[in-house]
Amino acid sequence: MKILVVGSGGREHALVWKIHQSPKVEKIYCAPGNGGIAELATCVDISAEDIGGLLAFAKSEQIDLTVVGPEGPLSRGIVDRFEAEGLRVFGASGSAAELESSKSFAKDLMLRYGIPTARGRAFTDYEAAAAFIREMGAPIVVKADGLAAGKGVIVCEKEADALDALKQIMVDNAFGEAGQKVVMEECLTGEEASFLAFTDGNTVIPLPSSQDHKAIYDGDKGPNTGGMGAYSPAPVVDRYMHNRIMQEVMIPTVRAMAAEGRPYRGVLYAGLMIDGDQIKVLEFNARFGDPECQPLLMRLRSDIIPVMEAIIDGRLEQCKLDIDERAAVCVVMASGDIPVPTKRGCPSPAWTRSAA
Repeated sequence: MKILVVGSGGREHALVWKIHQSPKVEKIYCAPGNGGIAELATCVDISAEDIGGLLAFAKSEQIDLTVVGPEGPLSRGIVDRFEAEGLRVFGASGSAAELESSKSFAKDLMLRYGIPTARGRAFTDYEAAAAFIREMGAPIVVKADGLAAGKGVIVCEKEADALDALKQIMVDNAFGEAGQKVVMEECLTGEEASFLAFTDGNTVIPLPSSQDHKAIYDGDKGPNTGGMGAYSPAPVVDRYMHNRIMQEVMIPTVRAMAAEGRPYRGVLYAGLMIDGDQIKVLEFNARFGDPECQPLLMRLRSDIIPVMEAIIDGRLEQCKLDIDERAAVCVVMASGDIPVPTKRGCPSPAWTRSAA
């Protein structure tokens, strides 16, 4: 098989690494890829957001399977475009990916279908949102509704901080169109965990639990990033909690999406807050997490290609995952100006040392 992986991050490196192990695979391309990926795949100078360019490449190279890593092209309908051309592609459709690309859609879905989540409201008017903050007080969570590379959620301990965050999002346009609507939520306490599962829209097969650490500094200090590291498993998710998450969150969400006429196929990611026996969904992602993907794929012994093909064909019930019982960890090397827009092309001397 000839495989095209879309994306350029650590997640895509992990996907390429895992796909490279499959005996079914003859050739891997990655667009645009990165220096590490180039050791395992042929990198192609096409942006992950250039759906037309990716489609043309997949057709010209007779790609057998395209695997989409980032949320951007998923939310913009890359899966729909590829399927319309008769190409096989792994990932959520544009309408299903709205579970991630619109926090207000996800919040409304959870509230209507009884999926546990924090209390919250969506606003498109800045003054109304500010009045809500003054009424509710702090702590409070301010979220940009759209995609913000994992940086659009601001936990505010003080009312003044919340008003400032709201201004940054809705007035200063810190996240562009993603901040035209905001979601305000109660601030939950507990321990966070990430729970991912494969689904073909009917069968749901869980991956091991994991936990990412978003705060930029040690001790959970500083602003949130897209993730500074992750490990699997998450100790807070024991067997009892694992089963409850499946029954109360993952399976109901897949069923809810089907009932909404948005069948969900691909990887479903639930970001959870666990406090004792209480489980609440903080967010959904419509793809592998980054950096959670890295430790999860280290633990997945199964060939991932047959799993992806089964999801596309709607026969995931035929699959069973083989999981390494050992723990795995990923540490992120980030540009010094994170979490603001990062510099590109910075030298990474640690790469050659770690690869040696």
